[in-house]
Amino acid sequence: MQSSISKIREKIFSNDNFNFEEIALQLFDFQYTHNLVYKQFVDYLKINAAEVQTVQQIPFLPIEFFKTHRILTENAEMQKIFESSGTTGQITSKHMVADLALYEESFEKGFQQFYGNIEDYTILALLPSYLERDTSSLVYMVDDLIKKSKNPDSGFYMNNLEELAKKIKILKSEFINKKIILIGVTFALLDFAEEFPMDLSDVIIMETGGMKGRREELTREEVHAILTKTFNVKTIHSEYGMTELLSQGYSAGDGVFEVPKWMKILKRDIYDPMNISSTPGRGGLNVIDLANIYSCAFIATQDLVNIKSESEFEVLGRLDNSDIRGCNLMVAM
Repeated sequence: MQSSISKIREKIFSNDNFNFEEIALQLFDFQYTHNLVYKQFVDYLKINAAEVQTVQQIPFLPIEFFKTHRILTENAEMQKIFESSGTTGQITSKHMVADLALYEESFEKGFQQFYGNIEDYTILALLPSYLERDTSSLVYMVDDLIKKSKNPDSGFYMNNLEELAKKIKILKSEFINKKIILIGVTFALLDFAEEFPMDLSDVIIMETGGMKGRREELTREEVHAILTKTFNVKTIHSEYGMTELLSQGYSAGDGVFEVPKWMKILKRDIYDPMNISSTPGRGGLNVIDLANIYSCAFIATQDLVNIKSESEFEVLGRLDNSDIRGCNLMVAM
């Protein structure tokens, strides 16, 4: 088991002869064999695992299973549990992570693919609701990126918006060869925009979604319109991630996302969930995250996706009759 999974891990982030489908099928075989919950799910569907020959034939585990089951391969030793945010009384998802180094490698290389060397940046994080929990995968990721930036000006901000405003003004006034990323939960970025409107035309503003019941729900377009006008920026960047994944997608504007090469976004027919494809159009969002070696790499989410091309997609909101997640922006159809 260990030797086979080591070979799979080596291939995931390799730049040599990377073959997504080959790795995905090998990982499917591994998880079907060693993940009891996933095996029971596949068997329940009466799918013969030996006959699965393409990515489209792989069964996708409903994301709700992360709320009700222990999704972990046998003999894997859990290092950390990441837990989704949720309203009071709501059952949260739990992602049992057996290899934090794998998570770190995934988000570091993903960031590097889209933004370059982390040491070129000052990271300012406005994530108050997430900082209140020690089980947030987003906080873990941003905290590690802050450390990897090796920049004493990088750091977290809770509700001290005035201090954040002062820090940005100082950074902008100093001659430093560092780009600035302000990453924040949506309601906090809107609060900051109201209290401290300023010219941030040379700052990357990245929203992670989420009103947390603090403000009236707005569409992504409405949020971005407010922030671009208030901060005098051309576009608002976005991060697409979730507790159940170890990898992220990024948008440089207009809510159009791309993912690193070890992820793939597919769509399923909402009336026939076994009908899965990567062709352009709308459907339920299925995701493959090859970094999810020790949990489940094949997940059917509750999001609605519009695949625009082989490398670009939009998240259009939630499918009907699904519970609202804390990291979701309500988007008008």
